[in-house]
Amino acid sequence: MAPLAAASSPADRPRAAERPVQVVFVHGIRTSATMWRAQLAHLRDRAVPAVAVDLPGHGSRMSERFTLEGAMQTIGDAVTDAADRGPVLLVGHSMGGLLCIAYMGSEPAPPVSAFIAASCTAIPRGVGLATYRALARGFDRLPGRGQRIADWVLDRTLPEDTRPDFGAGGYAYDAQDVALKSLSVLDLLAALRRIHAPTWFINGQYDQLRVSERLFVSLVPGAELIVVPRTSHLVTAMRPRVFNALLDVATATAARSDSANGSVSHAKGHQAAENR
Repeated sequence: MAPLAAASSPADRPRAAERPVQVVFVHGIRTSATMWRAQLAHLRDRAVPAVAVDLPGHGSRMSERFTLEGAMQTIGDAVTDAADRGPVLLVGHSMGGLLCIAYMGSEPAPPVSAFIAASCTAIPRGVGLATYRALARGFDRLPGRGQRIADWVLDRTLPEDTRPDFGAGGYAYDAQDVALKSLSVLDLLAALRRIHAPTWFINGQYDQLRVSERLFVSLVPGAELIVVPRTSHLVTAMRPRVFNALLDVATATAARSDSANGSVSHAKGHQAAENR
């Protein structure tokens, strides 16, 4: 990336209103970028540019080893690239949401205009994390690594049009335990206090990771909590129309924020990216 001093002048840059919102999606554990198919199709129909990344050890990068550093680098690279073209809406689900919270709380602040954290309002430490890892390892020892049970659950809880999306990029069995273990070092409470972009926490009513949702919301100024009724942890696929409507709200908010701040906001975003 060119130094900030070499960037185009405000007069040469497109006006804020002409810069389309860019959406960056970060998937959850064991799945891949394919989990966002319904959202990508929705945004494509509205001519909103979007990209869904694969984290290390997942999807198209299944052969790589998952590392926290590699995951954060993946998010940072995608956001920095998107910020060159317009205001960024960052969207993370489950593990991807936790990683995005840590990224959003980094210093200097990343060039993100709005943020959706879905199904990730729990602190991955202590007994809760140990129990989750134990259950995951137990399923991994079952025949077929427990995939028949997972398929049975998906068949009975997800709509037919989104049912294949979580597994279309393959399941990252080998990355699961190391990824879960790595989350324990994240200081999410400190990160949440440093988030100042418009933020939405979106949970399903029956999501097991709702345990700290009120705490998370209280730590981010102006954040909103949205609980989708009759919905599990897989809110993006179980209620895609609801989630997509919330995406529309967030993209509109990001666009208004960019229009209000103009080139000054864009320059600050570039400066933050250069300093990372």
